Amino acid sequence: MTESIWTMQSGANVVPGGVRFDVWATNASAVEVELIAGDEVTRHMMEPGQDSRFSTMVAGARAGDRYRFRLDGEDGLPDPYSRFQPEGVHGPGEIVDPSSFTWSDGGWGGLSPKNLVIYELHVGTMTPDGTFEALISELDYLRGLGVTAIELMPVAQTPGTRNWGYDGVDLFAPNQKYGRPDDLRRLVDAAHRVGLGVILDVVYNHLGPEGAYLAAYSRDYFSDRHETAWGAGLNWDGEHNHWVRQLAIDNACHWISEYHIDGLRLDATHAMIDDSEIHIVRELTEAGKRAAGDREVVVIAEDGRHEIGRVRPVERGGEGLDGVWADDFHHEVRVLLSNAHESYYGSYGGGTEDIAGVVQHGFRHLIPQDGHRPDTVDPASVFVFCIQNHDQVGNRPFGDRVHHEINLDRYRVASALLLFAPETPLIFMGQEFAASTPFLYFTDHPEELGKLVTEGRRKEFAGFKAFDDPAMRETIPDPQAESTFQASKLDPDDRQRNAGVLELYRTLLSMRRDDPVLSVGELGSTDAYAPSAQIVAIHRWRGDDHRVLIANFGYTVEMPPEWLSRIAGGPDDTWDLVLSTAEAPFGSEGQSLVIDAEARSMRMPARTAAIFAFTGDTTSRSLGAHDRRS
Repeated sequence: MTESIWTMQSGANVVPGGVRFDVWATNASAVEVELIAGDEVTRHMMEPGQDSRFSTMVAGARAGDRYRFRLDGEDGLPDPYSRFQPEGVHGPGEIVDPSSFTWSDGGWGGLSPKNLVIYELHVGTMTPDGTFEALISELDYLRGLGVTAIELMPVAQTPGTRNWGYDGVDLFAPNQKYGRPDDLRRLVDAAHRVGLGVILDVVYNHLGPEGAYLAAYSRDYFSDRHETAWGAGLNWDGEHNHWVRQLAIDNACHWISEYHIDGLRLDATHAMIDDSEIHIVRELTEAGKRAAGDREVVVIAEDGRHEIGRVRPVERGGEGLDGVWADDFHHEVRVLLSNAHESYYGSYGGGTEDIAGVVQHGFRHLIPQDGHRPDTVDPASVFVFCIQNHDQVGNRPFGDRVHHEINLDRYRVASALLLFAPETPLIFMGQEFAASTPFLYFTDHPEELGKLVTEGRRKEFAGFKAFDDPAMRETIPDPQAESTFQASKLDPDDRQRNAGVLELYRTLLSMRRDDPVLSVGELGSTDAYAPSAQIVAIHRWRGDDHRVLIANFGYTVEMPPEWLSRIAGGPDDTWDLVLSTAEAPFGSEGQSLVIDAEARSMRMPARTAAIFAFTGDTTSRSLGAHDRRS
């Protein structure tokens, strides 16, 4: 692995003989570094430079010392580029020398978007201890499960002792509640050692409500033209925007270069409003990939606008990202399973035809805001599918997971559908063993702000019929209560209680990795359709080698030949049953599946998914998959 060509231009950087400090502060005419070395506190005037930059080199300063910046003689402030905040968001930063860590991953080549299987987790609730170090003990389990990368929800420093991570304010500092910077490095190094990549969730669309000091340094950090759901957007495209853009670019490069992170998931890119000729998302993606040297990294966006251009190569008019969260799949499946129709679910039909259409196209078949539709040239891997994620679980009043609302038979069918589809699957922590614990929204803000957060959380659900009564809204767990956080921690005993579900996930992920058809994700060699209101069929092939998933969400049904006529005329004695979710090893007591080869019909048990394999030339089908996609 070649060394990164990126270096930090701001903050506190260890150099021969001392530490160099650099900061952008348009609000100040004079800036000092306040250095805290043990019991000794010294102040060092910084030299003003061009574009409101201030710099100095302090001889004798070293890693482990703490520091603040003083603007025009006022009280010291945390550095926006601080690499560690051992005393929290309001305390001084600690000088960190990233070069002092000894890596052992020299042979690690990075993470490819192809064959990616993502496991999303929250460091604080994945293990009882909730630390980077504790997470290392889970890596062998996760690798054995069959995922290829873990995705850490944001780890940047947040207020208080517990937080989802999306209230980050010190974007370069790993949360001190999870461990020190080198603890995160040890986690990444250990992940690479067992063959797992590490993706990090990062937030550039807003800062948290407490401890954000950017505006104290420069009013130009925030836009006077663009508003987001969290207030003024960052100034990506206005006057004096260079160092605002550089903050995000440096942050992306910092995680990739100094922590060997293999990919970034960009939160809510639709709220990163930028009218520049080159969008900030494209610029930081290109910079991050350069910072990786010859190591392959992936960049994935969360963006609800159905913009396939975001994940197309620049030469095709795109922004060069590797993936986008495609929530349509989740929404359609959730509506089918739970009959949810409130809030944003109201625009989703939840029919088997709707689900098949999303599998076939990646997004719902509608015109996106950028006017471009997915086509067979777009790899299936760019669409990240899930049936659970932190948003879709944690933003529910009681943090209930989809399997808390339905029986496990239907959950197994939905899981098989997710892991058979050619798109990139994302598994949310505990999903693979049907975790009994919820994942709730939790925070730890000061009392006054905390009351507003609690009230706001409960008001969010006032429009839901079940919470018309204010007394019912009071039953929603208080995000400020520590018990809410503790209730969200996984129970490791669930792995034994629901061992059958866990075995199903391991088996399906093994097939996805090793099967010659399922290991190649191409929309052009996928045909998804709904032969009935309770069944989704997916046909995938590679040459003359074929795999078929029949997912029955309803009652036992006799499937006539015409239901499977799009797949080589339907089942016969060449079809081999590879897997049925009704098998005993997966914890089910379902009925047996029966094929009448002569009649080319099938008796499909209730709430069962089955995978078949067969070989042969099917070019005689009346309609090709490409035609069906148009």
